[in-house]
Amino acid sequence: MSLPDFSHQRAQFTLPEGLVYLDGNSLGPLPKAAPDRVARAMHEEWGKMAIGGWNRAGWIDMPDRVGDRIAGLIGAEPGSVTMGDTLSIKVYQTVAAALDLRPGRDVVLSDTGNFPTDLYMVEGLLRTRGAGSLRLVEPEEVMDALDDRVAVLMLTEVDYRTGRLHDMVALTERAHAVGALTVWDLAHSAGALPVDLAGAGADFAAGCTYKYLNGGPGAPAFVYVAPRHAERVQPALSGWLGHEAPFAFDLDYRPARGVSRMRVGTPPILGLVALDAALDVWEGVEMADVRRASIALSERFVAGVEARCPELTLASPRAPEARGSQVSFRFAEGYAAMQALIARGVVGDFRAPDIMRFGFTPLYLGPDDIDRAVEVLAEVLADRLWDRPEHRQRAAVT
Repeated sequence: MSLPDFSHQRAQFTLPEGLVYLDGNSLGPLPKAAPDRVARAMHEEWGKMAIGGWNRAGWIDMPDRVGDRIAGLIGAEPGSVTMGDTLSIKVYQTVAAALDLRPGRDVVLSDTGNFPTDLYMVEGLLRTRGAGSLRLVEPEEVMDALDDRVAVLMLTEVDYRTGRLHDMVALTERAHAVGALTVWDLAHSAGALPVDLAGAGADFAAGCTYKYLNGGPGAPAFVYVAPRHAERVQPALSGWLGHEAPFAFDLDYRPARGVSRMRVGTPPILGLVALDAALDVWEGVEMADVRRASIALSERFVAGVEARCPELTLASPRAPEARGSQVSFRFAEGYAAMQALIARGVVGDFRAPDIMRFGFTPLYLGPDDIDRAVEVLAEVLADRLWDRPEHRQRAAVT
């Protein structure tokens, strides 16, 4: 079966010649259009309009306008997504909002595979509220752990370490059956696989945009509120740009209409401009085609690694339908091996204690890249090229 042709999209990225980039699940590469777009915003808008850019260049509306573009990639209703702040802040806001909508319940259920910052934010939220508990179970136990004490089910759809994929539809249905609400972290889903928030009946979602959406380091996060909840949500972080009339400068807070009430502070315009340029790459792209290609590439990689690298153990689910767009292998010397791999032009990343992660982004990866990655990885392991002092030296970012 032939793969979808993404050559037009690949040509829109800046990638060094000969580099095999398998780390788009951590930071997407630079879209070629982004530097000029940001430069134009700086020189033609900020430079010539100064503060007038908020009105004349439409800066003030960018969070909702860009949010609508992302809505189309995650199956969200128009007007249900807005931008700003970081994913951690948006997790805090959504869990707080969900708890408020379930008075009499105070258990937040999550799993041990969730990204730690999500758990940290909930711990801090519950400490601030002075009530509630965070309950963690193994990923496979989430369905059975949902009961009438749970107020909020908070999950990252794709496990950041192993790539394990939760069943959003089934878990949301079960959560609703016991009276709980759902908060989905889409950090490793948006731009990686088809997501249908509206179809699944999800209540809240949040995600970052610097991974598969290629918005750049520190790109602003997005937040989703189902329209049925949007007018009832009382934001825990009631910032001035979430106010119904920010420039009335009232002393009391009145939430804006809909998801816009989840805005907090002044939007990061330059970051939004870069992200807006990055989203142009997605014009005309079908997520079903992306998913089909990513599965083909990841299966090719798994087969090659298992045939040539017996030292590695697959940490991801065996079935491609049960994982996101990444594959992870365990190796006791995984950190050093990854540094040796990177030194030879194949970029993945490492997660403690022993996970080597590889992301598959068909917009700029093809079968030849996968074969090259397998070849270099086999050489690194067979010749113990990882066993050097420079590869064992831990950097701040792994």
